[in-house]
Amino acid sequence: QVQLVESGGGLVQAGGSLRLSCAASGRTFSSYHMGWFRRAPGAEREFVAAIYFSGGITYYADSVKGRFTISRDNAKNTVYLQMDSLKPEDSAVYYCARLRGIWGSRSSSAFDDWGQGTRVTVSS
Repeated sequence: QVQLVESGGGLVQAGGSLRLSCAASGRTFSSYHMGWFRRAPGAEREFVAAIYFSGGITYYADSVKGRFTISRDNAKNTVYLQMDSLKPEDSAVYYCARLRGIWGSRSSSAFDDWGQGTRVTVSS
């Protein structure tokens, strides 16, 4: 189990960029696959991206592929989400979580240890 704290959200204009961070506590962070989800008002929580425990292998939701990049620094116990070419429909609360299910899972039920989230608002 890890404790996760997201940061880096804010207000940005359409076409702009933000980088979210997710800081993890615990010595075993580097052994976990990690992911990002988001929840827009009135919507279900939606998978965004995931990264292998050692980094370098990733998968993305089609809606963000080519615009968002997930990465991690295991020395800093942190996973990142670089968001470029932001659109108003990217506005949501973004959460990081640990993948406890099968690699490649996109369901929130396959993830655990959710952070409190960080809000991203993209203005048009």
